[in-house]
Amino acid sequence: MTEIRNVAADLARFKRRVIVIGLAVLFAFGLLSSRLIYLQVTRHEDLAEQAESNRTAIVPVVPNRGLILDRNGIVLASNYSAYTLEITPSKVNDVEETIDNLTQVLEVSPRDRRRFKRLREDSRSFDSIPIRTRLSDEEVARFAAQRYRFPGVEIKARLFRNYPNGETGSHVLGYIGRINQREKTAMEDWEEEEQANYKGTDYIGKLGIEQSYEKTLHGQTGVEQMETSAGGRAIRRLASHPATPGNTVMLSLDIKLQKLVEDMFGDRRGALVAIDPKTGEVLAFVSKPTFDPNLFVEGIDTESWKELSESLDKPLLNRALRGTYPPGSTYKPFMALAALQTGKRGASVVVNDPGYFNFGGHRFGSPEGNLGGVDMRRSIQLSSNIYYYSLANEMGVDLIHDFMKPLGFGQITGIDLGGEVRGVLPSTEWKRNAYKRPEAKKWYAGETISLGIGQGYNAFTMLQLAQATAIVADGGMKHKPHLVLATRNTVSGQVVPLPQPPAENLGFTAANVAVVREGLTSVVTSGTARSVFAGAGYQAAGKTGTAQAVTQAQNTKYNARALEEHQRDHALFMAFAPVNNPKIAVAVIVENAGWGAGAAAPIARRVFDYWLMDQYPSEADMAAIKTGKAGAPMGKPRVASEVAWPVATTAAPAP
Repeated sequence: MTEIRNVAADLARFKRRVIVIGLAVLFAFGLLSSRLIYLQVTRHEDLAEQAESNRTAIVPVVPNRGLILDRNGIVLASNYSAYTLEITPSKVNDVEETIDNLTQVLEVSPRDRRRFKRLREDSRSFDSIPIRTRLSDEEVARFAAQRYRFPGVEIKARLFRNYPNGETGSHVLGYIGRINQREKTAMEDWEEEEQANYKGTDYIGKLGIEQSYEKTLHGQTGVEQMETSAGGRAIRRLASHPATPGNTVMLSLDIKLQKLVEDMFGDRRGALVAIDPKTGEVLAFVSKPTFDPNLFVEGIDTESWKELSESLDKPLLNRALRGTYPPGSTYKPFMALAALQTGKRGASVVVNDPGYFNFGGHRFGSPEGNLGGVDMRRSIQLSSNIYYYSLANEMGVDLIHDFMKPLGFGQITGIDLGGEVRGVLPSTEWKRNAYKRPEAKKWYAGETISLGIGQGYNAFTMLQLAQATAIVADGGMKHKPHLVLATRNTVSGQVVPLPQPPAENLGFTAANVAVVREGLTSVVTSGTARSVFAGAGYQAAGKTGTAQAVTQAQNTKYNARALEEHQRDHALFMAFAPVNNPKIAVAVIVENAGWGAGAAAPIARRVFDYWLMDQYPSEADMAAIKTGKAGAPMGKPRVASEVAWPVATTAAPAP
């Protein structure tokens, strides 16, 4: 049977299909058009920026670090440029194999490998880490010819810090080192603008002025826009914004005086701080032994670090800032001033000194022996322990504390160096907080006695003792000690003095200060330091001191030869000069050196001679001072201003 087709129905069905297909095609073209509009119009700027970023790269330009100068313009920290060979671990399949292959092209020492390994542990995998530094031009050319063999390895031109005077002033200057992971984490809390300024920066100040004035020395990071190939290689520079070098930091330190003091210590340990009492400017800030900050610039090697960190002499300890010591008899002038100011004892009151002081069933002895009747001036001159045992007992620990606190003992001075320690200025409250056992929290009257002669719980820094000495020298005016005088803009050359807080008047009565000054002057003219200052062209005032390094039982005679070297007494001296118009105040300690007059006072005398008389010790005198066998200067002193200073070169040190 033949089927009859319904042509009209087929035609209608065909038309419907055509319409559906047409609508689908139209819808598809609509989607394409809308997408095209979205990409070409809505996201045009974003996509254009991405395309441009694929073609270009923004490279940070690290600024030159600012210089550090002493008060006379001598360069203490500078920069030099050199090529480094660096590896980015994330771009290398096998780091060790790559280093092995590199040794076929360039010398890579075991020390270089150890430093690289240590730096890698403190860095992220995408950080560029130096395997060789200070490459010669020949080595650069040799690697450039073989570069295709070493993906992830490249040569960079970097600036390196240089400390041209080596160990001199190292504790003041500090050093710079590679930014470690802890510091990177801390930077995340900085303001965004500050974080952006450290893009591309690998090194940061670690100690001293380098750390305290890091942002002043760092400068402003610049940028370069580079056109790159598909492989990421730079083709040409499209635009740039140059980096702004860091500012120069100008110190109050006299580096020539600093080196003189460091040389006078010789191989002995100790500290000295010299301050201008009228301004608070620090003229010398010595901690011995020192270290060479250049060792840290490229990453210190294991052997050098072990030698520094494990040495019994602790060369990395800044003794002037962080070393705390009992002040010994140098504390007595301040006790005398406390007695006068609080009304506890007048200057003319005579105390019998039989050579011992009985208290609570204990006998407190005195190495000075039987001095007989002493008033306040003679108590300072002859360093009578008995006078100050009894005075401390009369005053009590809290009254002593309250008077000594404004002088800066046991307090943060606020000097512009990080890491300053407070020390201990004891009080009943301090002891309650310092100890856990109830019986240990109680303050006993017998503990007060030794405070009067600068022993017991007393523990202060030489910076604190120098500041207190400067306060007395300036009649009770307290200046904040500081090391930085000004900064100089590297671009404009403008010098900007750093503002300092106004001096604080502690309100000492002039007559009371005069009594203490008279006592201190008599120490130098007819007391324990008279032989050291014989023939000086100025009148100084000072006080010698001896402080116990280890506690000895009462009535035990001190015998240095029977003790280990590090158990022997410390030698101290505090002084200022000239008496009528003080221009310099000094506090010095020579660890385990015995009597202050024998080891510490001779150093202070030469400091005064340098600063006030333009005199530099003769070679024979220097040799005697270093061994603790000097008194008054021997031989003809040299003219300090004519003594040649080692040429401070900014060139790269030898590899």
